[in-house]
Amino acid sequence: MSHRRIPKRKAVLAGAGAVGIAAAAVLLPHANASQSGSGSEPKAAPRTMSAAAAQDLVSQLGPELGDAYAGAYYDAQKQQVVVNVVGDSNDVVVQVNEAGAVARPVENSMGELKSATSTLADKATIPGTAWAVDPRTNQILVTADRTVAGDSWNRLESTVRSLGSGMARIQKSAGEFKPFLEGGDAIFGGGSRCSLGFNVTTDGGQPGFLTAGHCGVAADQWSEDPNGAPIGTVQAATFPGDGDFALVTYDDPATQASSSVDLGNGQTLDIVRADDAAVGQEVIRMGSTTGLDDGQVTGLDATVNYPEGTVTGLIQTNVCAEPGDSGGALFTRDGSAIGLTSGGSGDCTSGGETFFQPVTTALAAVGAQIGAGDQGQGGQDQGGQADQDQGGQAGQDQGGQAGQDQGGQAGQDQGGQAGQDQDGQAGQDQGGQAGQDDGGGQGGFDDN
Repeated sequence: MSHRRIPKRKAVLAGAGAVGIAAAAVLLPHANASQSGSGSEPKAAPRTMSAAAAQDLVSQLGPELGDAYAGAYYDAQKQQVVVNVVGDSNDVVVQVNEAGAVARPVENSMGELKSATSTLADKATIPGTAWAVDPRTNQILVTADRTVAGDSWNRLESTVRSLGSGMARIQKSAGEFKPFLEGGDAIFGGGSRCSLGFNVTTDGGQPGFLTAGHCGVAADQWSEDPNGAPIGTVQAATFPGDGDFALVTYDDPATQASSSVDLGNGQTLDIVRADDAAVGQEVIRMGSTTGLDDGQVTGLDATVNYPEGTVTGLIQTNVCAEPGDSGGALFTRDGSAIGLTSGGSGDCTSGGETFFQPVTTALAAVGAQIGAGDQGQGGQDQGGQADQDQGGQAGQDQGGQAGQDQGGQAGQDQGGQAGQDQDGQAGQDQGGQAGQDDGGGQGGFDDN
């Protein structure tokens, strides 16, 4: 039986400057940082560890601390975990220190923060608003786009004030929150364009892929070309509501669902796992309109109030995106699938907030796993895998590899390359930026 090979996803580096793959601090979904309490007993020196090891530590330590736990983050510069704790128990501080983390006393407990988000949902569900817990400040960050004004702004401000001093803060966005209907490798359906996120295999053994839910509700079938023959059919889609994700299964059951992401010019990056996001984590996004861009996770379990309705459980980031990027892959340089592009405000010129559907939640909801299932994960295309490690870079310009810095973006040029290890580069296709289809709509965003 002949097996149909999926064309590699073409990524185009977009943005001004070099890709900023290095970040100052990675904040874990469960934690915030600082220094330990003032007990008289000598404290253990904080352990140095990777971000992945830090996430594992916090996932175990958080439940053990109970009500005293108030979130945590990973300080990438010091390679240490900082854990927020409430109360005056020295035993808790000692427990955190003995685990190899740094204890940071804070005022707001997780219970209080979650109660405050419930109040926002009850009293301030206004189109153009979003909120997520920020463990770095031990507050709720509330964002209002440019459409929130007049009575709506007064209502939002009043609700935030009612939460009490130090519980939440408001920031204004110059853009407008909207789903980014259109999208990694471009896919087309019903006059709209989106991006393919990650190839998957369902629990029943069918090959398919994940994309944004607002794409899945826009059309039942999707093709690789405008007005082309369908290659996949939507099996499940959620939007708005508890997420923004859709499962599309390939119409040809012999399709090989490789888990690699194409970085262009024959270079690929193997996606070897699905993982949860962490606040402060360095992430890379690929979409069919703007190609590759990078940034940091700024919030988890975010709620976004789109014009189409409220979406909960999203990841909030400062990574740029534009219409057509919807459904595209959010991943890390070590090959972890993190999210699917939902929507946001701004663009890749002025910046803005972008929200992503967590991949782990989507996989669990549709009953699927990354890659080709029993056939193995991370199958590599003939173009070769983009090697990677902590020293890697993702950048681009005519002369070859572009370096990274904390604030950098993925620069774009026809001759550019996106490298991701000490030696090799994942080059970018000369085709340059993927144009945006006339029929494209716009999409949504959020997460915490």
